[in-house]
Amino acid sequence: MSVFTHGLRVRNGPHAVRALVELLSSMRFAIALLTVICIASIIGTVLKQHEPINNYINQFGPFWAEVFRAARLDSIYSAWWFLLILAFLVISTSLCIARNTPRIVADLKNYKEGVRAQSLRAFGQRAETVLDEAPEGAARRIGQLLVGGGWKVKLQQREGEGWMVAARAGGAHKLGYIAAHSAIVLVCLGGLLDGDLIVRAQTWFNGKSVYTGGGLIADVPPQHRLSPNNPTFRGNILVPEGGQGSVAILNQADGVLLQELPFSIELKKFIVDYYATGMPKLFASEVVLHDRETGQQVPARIEVNHPASYKGIEIYQSSFDDGGSSVKLKAVPMGASAKSFELEGVIGNSAEITNGTDRLTLEYTALRVINVENFGDAGALSSGADVRKVDLQSNIESRLGAANKTNKPKVLRNIGPSIGYKLRDAAGQAREYQNYMVPVDTGDGQPVFLLGMRERPEEPFRYLRVPADEQGSMDGFVRMRTALADADTRSRAVERYIARAIDPAKPELAQQLRVSAGRALALFAGTERAKADAKSSGGWQAIAEFMEANVPEAERERAGAVLVRILNDVLYELLNLSREKASLSALPADDKTQTFLTQAVLALSDSYFYPAPVAMMLTDFKQVQASAFQVARAPGKNIVYLGCLLLIVGIFAMLYVRERRLWVWLARDADGAGTAATMAFSVNRKTIDSDREFERLKDRLLTLRKDSAS
Repeated sequence: MSVFTHGLRVRNGPHAVRALVELLSSMRFAIALLTVICIASIIGTVLKQHEPINNYINQFGPFWAEVFRAARLDSIYSAWWFLLILAFLVISTSLCIARNTPRIVADLKNYKEGVRAQSLRAFGQRAETVLDEAPEGAARRIGQLLVGGGWKVKLQQREGEGWMVAARAGGAHKLGYIAAHSAIVLVCLGGLLDGDLIVRAQTWFNGKSVYTGGGLIADVPPQHRLSPNNPTFRGNILVPEGGQGSVAILNQADGVLLQELPFSIELKKFIVDYYATGMPKLFASEVVLHDRETGQQVPARIEVNHPASYKGIEIYQSSFDDGGSSVKLKAVPMGASAKSFELEGVIGNSAEITNGTDRLTLEYTALRVINVENFGDAGALSSGADVRKVDLQSNIESRLGAANKTNKPKVLRNIGPSIGYKLRDAAGQAREYQNYMVPVDTGDGQPVFLLGMRERPEEPFRYLRVPADEQGSMDGFVRMRTALADADTRSRAVERYIARAIDPAKPELAQQLRVSAGRALALFAGTERAKADAKSSGGWQAIAEFMEANVPEAERERAGAVLVRILNDVLYELLNLSREKASLSALPADDKTQTFLTQAVLALSDSYFYPAPVAMMLTDFKQVQASAFQVARAPGKNIVYLGCLLLIVGIFAMLYVRERRLWVWLARDADGAGTAATMAFSVNRKTIDSDREFERLKDRLLTLRKDSAS
């Protein structure tokens, strides 16, 4: 039997209808649809699905984001055109099966025993011999041997001519065609049943509509809610510890639909375990399912790949999130005019803060209790360069880097809790921040607080490293920052430096040094600009701009080294003055103090690039975790499983089962003393195995001698 690529050819009816039927039922049309589905599936795998539009804008730009949204590439598997292609593929493949199945069944029943005896000599694999038995006896003997070998046999007696033995084996090869094509139909039907088609039909014909607003779930009107008897859906539900949830969210392209469940999920306990890398190793949920009709309570444990099932609905452990943890924050001033204050909030909420005339919205986004970072290259985590040997250009370019940069073997360490938040201005623009609660020793002996910031979600965090004082707090840095902003304190620091560095007998040298040190400190503090159009408001960048504007290029290296050393010594005096105001003893001029001072000076310079007046530091928290469940009623699941089974069976049958046919013509020889036997063998794929099988059949059926085979 040949499998035709053309479709059903209808004899009657309009030409357009006949052409359409022929197209839909043709194999080439089905293959074209299958190719389009494969390409769409590749796009759906590469392009993240159901992401907010802003994520696509940030990653691909506004033009392509609009193209993706218009073509529904951000939700391919629920797009109308994808479902339409699936429906046409079901129709086309079904018609292909309907067209070819009768031929296949008829061919399986046909032994082709009517083949002419002369035609057997035209086969490529054939043999002839003379048997010492009657034709009828030889036919029955050969037939029994073939039946014993698993062949299906039919004997035909031709009056006055002889006997034809027709046999066939491997008919499952043709059944594999039906099984494989039926599998495509079943998988597509299962996809249509478990997709958004039925949900969309309810929005088209049942008065339901997509909800695009906000607020509490309880306040959403009934026209946006689907019945608990909805035959198929797939949604998500977030349940905090100690709380319950009975409404799932079904994400749609232009909003959401709410799916009422016939039960509520109560999360008793959330369990999470981590690998050494900080990646979750196990997260599971101890839940109680409350039946809304009977009040029955069913305890269950839900893990990844181990869902719970109740009333035909599967409950999967999808992820976990914050369930409304409460946090206490302290605002650390990063600018001269900022003030310190404390506030409390809940993850997921927001608060209004102000710094005089500027109003910002503080959005609490994440509390992470465990943060595992790689400390294999401690130098990559620290900006602890000695200010007396600093290269201004490279230092400024490299100081705000990722906290986990490394090219050395990994040394993983948990560095404690962190708070994530956003600061949104009046124009709606937001920056994202991540600050660690406790100081981290990055390898140089000076613990630092890591204050992370990024402009866009796809960017890595860049970290400002603020040194911790002897009390393990940021107070030492804040005092020094405040002292640097005060003109009187700066003057006193310069005078202390002059008194320590210059002989009183050289007043003219003291005056020159006083002017140079005061100018450098004012530039570093940002109270004086190197030039009118200076880009920096302070720090080492301001010093670099001053040297570029006032020092010849040939003398910059030497002058820079002298200026950095002077500034370092003046800042040491400024540090001790800030401690005196706090009634603390002065720090000795030892290596430990120098390490702290080096990091503090770099952090002060970095703070001029910090795009917020304050940094919110976590002081206390009460964690409340939540489980994200995926709930699904999937009637097409078993259909898809059956389709997959048929696909495996069909492909195996088509690839590994060889269809074979055998004919043996038996007639009296010319002398009438024996039986002339002619055997022909046919196989759909000629291989070495088929050649060996033919040789075995010759030896078994015809008991051939080597000199009698042809």
